Amino acid sequence: MTPVVLTFYLFAIACIAGGLFTVISRNPVHSVLWLILSFLSAAGLFVLLGAEFVAMLLIIVYVGAVAVLFLFVVMMLDVDFAELKAEMARYMPLALLIGVVILMQLAMAFGVWTTADGVAMADRPDAVAGLGDHNTDALGRVLYDKYFLLFQLAGLILLVAMVGAIVLTLRHRTYVKRQDVLAQMYRDPAKAMELKDIKPGQGL
Repeated sequence: MTPVVLTFYLFAIACIAGGLFTVISRNPVHSVLWLILSFLSAAGLFVLLGAEFVAMLLIIVYVGAVAVLFLFVVMMLDVDFAELKAEMARYMPLALLIGVVILMQLAMAFGVWTTADGVAMADRPDAVAGLGDHNTDALGRVLYDKYFLLFQLAGLILLVAMVGAIVLTLRHRTYVKRQDVLAQMYRDPAKAMELKDIKPGQGL
């Protein structure tokens, strides 16, 4: 067994084990840590395939941002997980049915999957077929040259969606005391403070 094959099996087993323990772990913090292990193992598999750019994106975006965000949310929120598990048990049969249907669809899709005729294969794993360039360089040229406007438009759509989500979820609570900057700036200094002449022994 070559080192590459051994590394592949190690990453694959770690990825599957991480995903399994993410679901069955009783402690939500442990679930997030197993999820991080699964992401790192998947990134290792991408490196073995020569897609190091996708591997770095997986680590930076999912491990560095999403998984850490999940970890902080789970640790900071006082959530009754026993009640959530009780509610989840009610929908377990439906979830199992949906999972079986998804597995059947994946089996049907990958069972008939074949490489199309006339498709050029790359000379090495980290090269683009027919060009011989590094995949990161080719992806950058395609994304920021040929599809530059579409890429910027996709970013604008995501920005509008983010602003819309903030606007829809923003609620003005009347019982919350907020800072009024304009009222502080335009107040009269003479009325901002009042001096009281307190005689000794009387108190306030």
